[in-house]
Amino acid sequence: ILLFLFVLCISIDAQNIVRYKDNIRTLIVEVNGEWDKPNVMLLNGEDYVRISFDDLKHEYTRYSYTLKHCDANWEVSDLLESEYMDGFNNNLIEGYEQSFNTKMEYNHYQINIPNEDVKLLLPGNYCVEIFDEDEEELAAKCYFSVLEPRVVISAEVLGNTDVDTYKSHQQIDFTINLLNYNIRNPHEELKVVVTQNNRWDNAAVNIKPTYIQHNKLLYTHNRNLIFDAGNEFRRFEILDEYVPTMNVDKVEYIAPHYHATLFTDEQRINYIFDKDQNGKFWIRNSKNELNETESEYFFTHFRIDMPQLQNGDLYVCGDLTDNTFTESNKMEYDLLSHSYTSTLLLKQGSYNYQYLYVPNGETRGYTLDAEGNFHQTENVYNIYVYHKPFGERYDKLVGFHKKPLLFCLLRLRFTTRIILFFAKCKRCRHKQQQQIFQCN
Repeated sequence: ILLFLFVLCISIDAQNIVRYKDNIRTLIVEVNGEWDKPNVMLLNGEDYVRISFDDLKHEYTRYSYTLKHCDANWEVSDLLESEYMDGFNNNLIEGYEQSFNTKMEYNHYQINIPNEDVKLLLPGNYCVEIFDEDEEELAAKCYFSVLEPRVVISAEVLGNTDVDTYKSHQQIDFTINLLNYNIRNPHEELKVVVTQNNRWDNAAVNIKPTYIQHNKLLYTHNRNLIFDAGNEFRRFEILDEYVPTMNVDKVEYIAPHYHATLFTDEQRINYIFDKDQNGKFWIRNSKNELNETESEYFFTHFRIDMPQLQNGDLYVCGDLTDNTFTESNKMEYDLLSHSYTSTLLLKQGSYNYQYLYVPNGETRGYTLDAEGNFHQTENVYNIYVYHKPFGERYDKLVGFHKKPLLFCLLRLRFTTRIILFFAKCKRCRHKQQQQIFQCN
């Protein structure tokens, strides 16, 4: 059993959006055009993936895209194109519109997959490479997954973890019901990945089942399925060129562009409840019409008052920065004001963000220093189940489950009351009542 509790954690970097050219902005991957859904579509159904981006050059450029099938680690598989797709690869992106009445001019490009040129044949992970045909350079990469459901996943998120009780962590336990799907050796054939809030820097990878019961695989009491709980995401909106909106201190036009200065943030020492979107963003403006081509770009200024962190850097993170840690979203420390600052070029819309600390030499971000860790935080966990039968040449995605913490809060309260009932006999009633107040 101790061997089963072990998980091989490897770095998975390739599944995040990568922009190789600075003029490529607001690269978005959506399933069925729904901004708040995970990038997972059904095979042989009516689902489609919409990929869109802006080009700040504001002159027509011939962009093409190429599809590549990937394994569970997001590395390109050995399959031939004819095995995973029907049609032609390296197609031009024909959806193209110019921005209208914006100070920062741009061209908006969009494609849907599948389309008349491309049909996907196999489940699994896919990489889309976008090429600048005029300059013969790779412009960007983005990723999505195709699901062929064969197994059923049930999961729960617990505040009572194997390292602490209702404090700073959350533990996810889940069961994979194989139904009638034949898997001879689950330990060797299955690859299971769990992510938190669309982040891959802290993903749990290659998790092995704790127990096997007939046709069910149980993943319980696995210390590698314990995540820092974090705090609710911070939010702001830049919807209007003249009127500050949510969490915006001021908007101003400094020729030739607009600027938005957010209210100064503070280091969090308590749990802050907010109905956030777990790191997502939604492009829109105050008119809420033709959002893709009539929304303006703002230089958006972030500031957080806190002591300077040693042996590492602080980053503005969320889907707005593709959940990556790069020079563009790394914050600088101002010794005079004792605060971190950063400026991002963002399109009008509603945004979630958080501050993550990355120690030197690491690729993982931590919430503790700026956001804190509190078990009440509502996070979303995605579970991916890949299957590669013996003799096959690719990993197929056979199971996917999205689990928000919200549904487990009632269970946490109920569990805490049970603890209180037994705690009265141990003369620690005051301590347990305090826990109930924090939970509720």
